[in-house]
Amino acid sequence: MELWDLYDKHRKLTNQTMTRGDAMLKDTYHLVIHVVIFNSKNQMLIQKRQGNKIGAPNMWDISAGGSVTAGETSQQGAMRETEEELGLSIDLHNQLPHLSITFERGYDDIYIVNREADLRTLAVPNEEVSDVKWASIDEIYQMIDDKTFISYRKSLIQLLFDMRYQYGAVKRD
Repeated sequence: MELWDLYDKHRKLTNQTMTRGDAMLKDTYHLVIHVVIFNSKNQMLIQKRQGNKIGAPNMWDISAGGSVTAGETSQQGAMRETEEELGLSIDLHNQLPHLSITFERGYDDIYIVNREADLRTLAVPNEEVSDVKWASIDEIYQMIDDKTFISYRKSLIQLLFDMRYQYGAVKRD
């Protein structure tokens, strides 16, 4: 049983929780994180979701992601999900999300991490992830077109590649 903290429309904790899978209470939201890992070859680490996953089974996805559980911060949830899905330890204690995007039932915090990872040392396959690989932006675009990658907007994928070395909407030299 996974518990989620609930937030209001101003992203303030409501002191309420819900069990994953239950209907959301009116005017409440939950927090989801995504971790996007890039290597020095300008490739994104992508994962293939297990076939028994409720959402998007057997689809390729960005490096790691999932819901933040009750009592966790966004950073703690991102570190936990990366460890659970990839067996990869990352430190985000002093890092803000590069992007926060509102969706119908919550908030997506997206962290960008630049680091090398040897695919042979990752804890994959596991109960959530069946495979991993490094992919260029063009490969990801092709997978989106082929409907083998979760249908993120290509403009979001481009933005993630563009923002991998900096924060903010303004390009800095």
